Amino acid sequence: MFNGQVQKFHIKAMELSFTQGRWNYERWGGFDPISSHNAKPPGVELWAVFDVPLHQVDASWKNLTHSLSGLFCTSINFLESSTTYSAPEWAFQSALGSLRYGTLPREAVCTENLTPWLKLLPCRDKAGLSSLMDRPSIYRSFYHSQRLHLSMSSAASDGSRSGIILEQTLTVVLQPNDQNADMNHVSKAKIQPSWSLSSIFGRKISGRCVLAKLSNVYLHADRGLVAQLENLHENSAQFATNDTGPVDFRMNSGFKLSVTPERVHKELGKGSSLLYEYPINDYKDTEQFDLGLSWEHPIVWSSPHAPFYASRFLMGSGNERGAIAISLKSTEMTQGLLTNNIEERCKLQVNVLQVVPWYVKVYYHTLQLLVDERPQVLTDFVERIRVSPSEDKVSPGMMELVLQFPCEMKSAVLSIEFDKVCLNSLLTFVVLLPINICLAFFIDIKLFMLMSVSHLGNVNKELIMLHFPCLKMTAFLAT
Repeated sequence: MFNGQVQKFHIKAMELSFTQGRWNYERWGGFDPISSHNAKPPGVELWAVFDVPLHQVDASWKNLTHSLSGLFCTSINFLESSTTYSAPEWAFQSALGSLRYGTLPREAVCTENLTPWLKLLPCRDKAGLSSLMDRPSIYRSFYHSQRLHLSMSSAASDGSRSGIILEQTLTVVLQPNDQNADMNHVSKAKIQPSWSLSSIFGRKISGRCVLAKLSNVYLHADRGLVAQLENLHENSAQFATNDTGPVDFRMNSGFKLSVTPERVHKELGKGSSLLYEYPINDYKDTEQFDLGLSWEHPIVWSSPHAPFYASRFLMGSGNERGAIAISLKSTEMTQGLLTNNIEERCKLQVNVLQVVPWYVKVYYHTLQLLVDERPQVLTDFVERIRVSPSEDKVSPGMMELVLQFPCEMKSAVLSIEFDKVCLNSLLTFVVLLPINICLAFFIDIKLFMLMSVSHLGNVNKELIMLHFPCLKMTAFLAT
């Protein structure tokens, strides 16, 4: 069914996500592949690239939103209006005008959205890894996001299409059940509660889906945890309690795993992470797979952070004028870059995509930049800028920025002024918006960081994508 939609609307690439909650970059990390690629903004986010002439892109987008709305039981059809979507050029892959992007920040996510997503899997949620997807466990989580990414594969010889690549990702942040005292480390500080798959999801894995060629479970130990485990091993008088399995597994004396991994993948370079691999092909109903982890020693570590902490807030007072501000503050990762690259040129590229509704009047000439609490000339840091002003009741306003910051920068604040309410056309404003007398709307901003470190003519780059919590703006109207 989904294959027919792709061919009907000539989709070259597409990504759709349903998210409940906000990703906590300070606690859960912002530099690892999970947070960089799978952390999404609240609500619904959709972008698509079409393989049609430019004058047919808008029509294809509208048809796609209606089709996805019926397929996933959601309000994506609200994105059909030209006032709700935009056409960015730098924030995503280069599509030469054939890309459309839209969000629904207030869209609620429930099982009605998850069920169609599961139906796209070969065995749905009846077998394999997807059998862990217990609805109550997912929807009681701090954060969950179901992502659908589609792309076209091409043959290497003539470049003709050879198939559709459909990638489905479910990202869930859960708190392990630490009610039982014997499940934790002897310390009453409860630094790390022990856990197992059955205690988190209430289910075990009974084997792979028969249609799957490969079905593995991976346990990732990030760089911060591995560093603490290595220090613990060096200070420990005895070898690890694990006497079987791969060497990297046996050298771990910080925690104990209930199942021995088949292999351990170690990241190359200094400060490497570990990836424990568990094939589940041999497990059946009689012997189900239930990975568990119990801590042997108290260990405290933090997830790897992005070069900057990003936050956003409103400025101004009253109901007439205000400003949107984006704040960037350096983290310990930036300090590490400076320590390791004293004689090298280190720069951080930050791409900002800001889309505002047509009824929010943004004054783009008021754009200001403060670096280390000092006003700066925009041309010294802005590499490129693209502004598309809004048109009343026709299209939203959009601004794309490409900035270059030195790694030694401590903080930066980017602000721009706007009008909160169209006071000169108040009656029209109320009639056109499907909102109560206490008007409330949301503004979504996307931010990309491209870390670029040059050394002896070679440039190493790594992309980091951050999503801001949507700003809620409220205007009280007097009657």
